Amino acid sequence: MLKKDILELCLLHLLSQGDQYGYEMLTRLHDIFPDTRESVIYAALRGLCKEGLTEKYEGQVSAGPARKYYRITEAGQARYAALLEQWRAMRQAVEALGVV
Repeated sequence: MLKKDILELCLLHLLSQGDQYGYEMLTRLHDIFPDTRESVIYAALRGLCKEGLTEKYEGQVSAGPARKYYRITEAGQARYAALLEQWRAMRQAVEALGVV
């Protein structure tokens, strides 16, 4: 499983918990993966939308510009399940080698 797939898995996981806006996901991921650039996360979000795995919509206007929210689609749920299965298999294989 490549880094791109792990990032995609994490984004889809966050969205499987409910609609979120981009910056909210960015800060959560950046806390865990501090070396990941903001542009990479936003590019991944755009890619998920382009593939039909997520949908983007504008939320209510706050003090600043309207927030862009994301929601997972049915296709995104299926991709999330497949990535999660791959992740678990890889984790098992690595643990079988004694890497923990």
